[in-house]
Amino acid sequence: MPDSADAVLEGLDPEQREVATALQGPVCVLAGAGTGKTRAITHRIAYGVRAGILQPSSVLAVTFTNRAAGEMRGRLRQLGAAGVQARTFHSAALRQLQYFWPKAVGGSMPRLVDRKIQLVADAAAACRIRLDRGELRDVTAEIEWSKVTQTVPADYPPAIAKAGRDAPRDPAEIAQIYNVYEDLKRDRSVIDFEDVLLLTVAILQDRHDIADQVRSQYQHFVVDEYQDVSPLQQRLLELWLGDRDNLCVVGDASQTIYSFTGATPDHLLDFRTRHPGATVVKLVRDYRSTPQVVHLANGLLAQARGRAADHRLELVSQREAGPEPVYTEYTDEPAEAEGAARRIRELMDSGVPAAEIAILFRTNAQSETYEQALADAGVPYQLRGAERFFDRPEVRKAGIALRGAARFGGNDSLLDDAPDLPSQVRAVLSGEGWTTQPPAGSGAVRERWESLAALVNLAQDFATARPDATLADLVAELDERANAQHAPTVQGVTLASLHSAKGLEWDVVFLVGVAEGMMPITYAKTDEQIEEERRLLYVGVTRARRYLHVSWALTRAPGGRPNRRPSRFLDGLRPGSAATAGRTAAVGSGGVVRGFTSRPDAAPRRTQRTPARCRVCGRTLTDAGEMKLMRCEGCPSDMDEGLYERLREWRGIQARLSGQPDFCVFTDRTLMAIAEAEPVSPVELSRIPGVLKRKLDRYGADVLAICAGQEVGDGADGE
Repeated sequence: MPDSADAVLEGLDPEQREVATALQGPVCVLAGAGTGKTRAITHRIAYGVRAGILQPSSVLAVTFTNRAAGEMRGRLRQLGAAGVQARTFHSAALRQLQYFWPKAVGGSMPRLVDRKIQLVADAAAACRIRLDRGELRDVTAEIEWSKVTQTVPADYPPAIAKAGRDAPRDPAEIAQIYNVYEDLKRDRSVIDFEDVLLLTVAILQDRHDIADQVRSQYQHFVVDEYQDVSPLQQRLLELWLGDRDNLCVVGDASQTIYSFTGATPDHLLDFRTRHPGATVVKLVRDYRSTPQVVHLANGLLAQARGRAADHRLELVSQREAGPEPVYTEYTDEPAEAEGAARRIRELMDSGVPAAEIAILFRTNAQSETYEQALADAGVPYQLRGAERFFDRPEVRKAGIALRGAARFGGNDSLLDDAPDLPSQVRAVLSGEGWTTQPPAGSGAVRERWESLAALVNLAQDFATARPDATLADLVAELDERANAQHAPTVQGVTLASLHSAKGLEWDVVFLVGVAEGMMPITYAKTDEQIEEERRLLYVGVTRARRYLHVSWALTRAPGGRPNRRPSRFLDGLRPGSAATAGRTAAVGSGGVVRGFTSRPDAAPRRTQRTPARCRVCGRTLTDAGEMKLMRCEGCPSDMDEGLYERLREWRGIQARLSGQPDFCVFTDRTLMAIAEAEPVSPVELSRIPGVLKRKLDRYGADVLAICAGQEVGDGADGE
């Protein structure tokens, strides 16, 4: 413990010292990743307490996670500033609500529900709206977003339209469920976590005597991660402050990655407007990462656009030079996972602790491939922020369905027209929610689909490796994988999504799947969504202290068409790539481009095919659906609508005769591509993506006859 107030300041850099000694009036600390922001604000509080300027009980420091609050309290104790309140917004508000409820409302405070999902389910049932598990989670998230943005049920539809959100259900239905949900809470005398903030705000607004009592208790406020504040949290903070301005906020607009929860960097970026006399300190000395890692992080932000990008911080590494980031292109996703596992095994053998290594990916559904690769390589791992792949409810349920189909498949009409293992798995999982096209937007429904799609892909890969495999063989393989990954792994390599990695750091970071369609994610459409994806990658890069490995795969499965390309965010930064047109790219010092196949003795990778281009505007196509149509989604279509409808009608007949879903005959995209191309021969028809040899043999004569304007019979075989 420092022996004096001045000793608290020892070891701080000039900017951190400026933060620590600015104890009066509004202070805004713009702190880049790894710049010691927690050190700066804890020393600020400790210096004020040790110098007698701040009373410990008059300081309230708020942050967003219990872990961060606990870390802050621990540091303050070590610095001799015990007694300072360091809490999350919810924890601080709950204490005040419990204390003032008898005085403000009377009686006992309503019970706080830990999980609101059952209440949402009851509300949906009361509205006679059926929601599955994934939809329940998504609707619950929409209710939470509405409450933190102070949106009432009647205003939900126009509010999400204005915010550009993709509703998981009809907005009117969600508004109805939200309204009934609020009624149910009142009837049952319960409140949720958002109510804690809302009710505290209401009491402080309506009862000036209580507001004055809170303000007499707390005179100095510190807010960490201020870029993540929601409108409701900002309102509570304003009520705590009153007409005073002893407020210190700390944040980085370039690390705003939770806007889907209602967080906004606007409060941080507008701080000087609201507080014209504020002291503003920028922390840019990066103590976490090497100059090589910092250079890449700066390069990512140099290409960014939008308001947050206008306030980006140029980091300056304070560490010794390290190795350049390694950029690796793989032939397929299993090879990428095996390559990462192999390199991790080498690092561990050379003495790097497993706990100092992380694999970071965009979606939780990507974890299964890496779980398996690490298990095969004998590398212990721990999954952070998500269930293990085979423990997820949708995967367990899918496993039960596949096991039942394997046992009784001979009597299952669903499998009658599924001649091979992959088509059998697709047929079974279509009953569990899998579709050929992913659902729009993000959320639980999308995550569930991704998990089922991973099983479909696994079945395809398994069948490729074992052409004679049966559904029972696949079920046995799934059981073996699940059992192998249930082994306890307390200390191991961290597997985490980029969102759950926020606030953490490792010596070695593998950023995997950094390809178009995954980074940025396919459903990021608007400029704002694309820029948040860029910030998410920035957060991933800045988790690495010394070693950074960035990789992508040209195709999903072995033998697939290599039509993927590295993320646009790496343009101008990885060696051999050109800067994206119209953006100012940082000058990259490079790295190493290496390509690995799944085995050292594997044959060289085939030359990548000429990229597909839109036949209307000429743009390079990367989206699978657009490549099937050979045009951009937004480019005008020359499709024969009548032909398309005749093909759809024919497809419906074939699907009913075979007992399959329509898409098992041909997907909508394939039918659109056929209606646009109007093929006149089997050769022309076979060139359309989605028309494989088996389907050409089975349905080709019918399709060509329909394209020629002829009538076809109703035979299940199309003959």
